[in-house]
Amino acid sequence: MRLLPRLFPVILALWLVGCGEESAGPESGAADAVQAEQIDWDRLIPVDWQPETLLEGFDLDAVDGMDDDDPRAVELMDKLTQLWADAPVVQELDGLKVRLPGFVVPLEMDERTMSEFLLVPYYGACIHVPPPPANQTIHVVAPEGREYVGELFDTVWVTGTLRVVRSSSDLAEAGYRIDVTEIAPYEGEVEPL
Repeated sequence: MRLLPRLFPVILALWLVGCGEESAGPESGAADAVQAEQIDWDRLIPVDWQPETLLEGFDLDAVDGMDDDDPRAVELMDKLTQLWADAPVVQELDGLKVRLPGFVVPLEMDERTMSEFLLVPYYGACIHVPPPPANQTIHVVAPEGREYVGELFDTVWVTGTLRVVRSSSDLAEAGYRIDVTEIAPYEGEVEPL
């Protein structure tokens, strides 16, 4: 019986080591960042999704002379907006720990502090019509006390667990959400699309 009390700390230590990152507390952001897979935006698009088929049979040269209120332009924009909102996602990515660069489009902002924003792949997205497809828009909600301090269209790295969860805002439809462990400024040149 006296052996059990002496072995208890050893068993507890082995159990804690064996639990891995899932039992790590909220302070494990640095560990998650190291173990996250860096992905690019193309990874979020199913390989068989072909949005350009919308434009087949449409005379794009005729678009140059169209007014915004031209019925053909309105019809094309409506089709494109619906196609982008319904853009399919990659279900297999759900639960993957990722690190992804992108541009910040604030949803909830107080002065320069953002608790909620969209992460998008290019500058100016969601301001220009139409916004990016849902599979190119990620809803980011910062945990309380870890809000992002920045500006509109800052370029950042977001690290966390990717979730296949659709959400809707006045700016865009998002096909994904990231449960954030870290938001950091992007250092270096932004790769052209």
